Amino acid sequence: MNKQRLVWEKIALELKNPFRVAYGESSICYVYWIRLAEDNGWGEGAIPFSGGNSDKEMLACWEKAARSPVNFPVSIHQVQGWMGEGGTAPARCALEMALLDRIGRNEGKPLYQILDLPKPEPLSTSYTISLDTPQKMAEIARNEKACPILKIKLGGEDDEDCIAAIREVRPDAKIWVDVNAAWDLPKAIKMVRQLSVYNLELIEQPLARDQMTEMGILQSTTKIPIVADESVQNLEDVHALGLAGVAGINLKLMKVGGILNALEMIRVAKDYGMRIMLGCMIETSIGVTAMAHLCGLAEWVDLDVPLLVKNDPFEGLRYDKHLKISIPKQAGIGVQNKIT
Repeated sequence: MNKQRLVWEKIALELKNPFRVAYGESSICYVYWIRLAEDNGWGEGAIPFSGGNSDKEMLACWEKAARSPVNFPVSIHQVQGWMGEGGTAPARCALEMALLDRIGRNEGKPLYQILDLPKPEPLSTSYTISLDTPQKMAEIARNEKACPILKIKLGGEDDEDCIAAIREVRPDAKIWVDVNAAWDLPKAIKMVRQLSVYNLELIEQPLARDQMTEMGILQSTTKIPIVADESVQNLEDVHALGLAGVAGINLKLMKVGGILNALEMIRVAKDYGMRIMLGCMIETSIGVTAMAHLCGLAEWVDLDVPLLVKNDPFEGLRYDKHLKISIPKQAGIGVQNKIT
């Protein structure tokens, strides 16, 4: 590869506590930091601990970009054409992110301005509590008294007990439930009915990724918004979920292939009257801060990962004591390297 044009580095992110969901657990997650020529454009590609993307696939995308004889794009309208086809979603996301960061830096404007988006106003992010025993989950909820929104991972054997224990110690909190596709439709209908007494704000991905029609059926049984996450991979998925009547979608840049795809998906989702959550994988502050520039388009924000990671090498978005986030004032994404 042309090391002056595009370089990358693999980083192991260590979590403060094990990240445990219905389908697995991890204490370390891997990401790639990529940089354009002269360090003038940063991006990130995160590898989900659930699998689905290999290092080889990620690197192939960037090696192709490093060999390109065409100059980097100078406007956002040239970015997708410059990138061409192919590449896994997180690899494309990283490359696009770096290109947009470069354009913003060169124009002296923050990312949201070059994308012609509303200025992000401070919104409180949720704080994630991983799947565990009801007692341990309630203990974390009690200790995080300053967090106004708790996102509770479910999908185990004691789901209602977990929510009951958390609600008892945090009657003031907004509670989001994330099932990570662990229920089938009969169980989901039963659980939604049982959990409705705990004043939930939303229920995320209760069913398997391909069960979009069934999620619409579930939505028809409750006023609690059902929010799709794993089911939202591309624009066709947004159409299918909108037609099914699902209330909202959770967008993640690594999942949908980048910011420009995410913006188009937001536009279509809003045409269906769907509500928008901005989320993230286990990432550094590069990816999370990039997503935070879209906060002016969203109702719900789930961007707490920098609070969960021990060794984030970067600093970007900031959190106040109530987890309201604000983006940096610098041009581009606005992230700085702590090490250098």
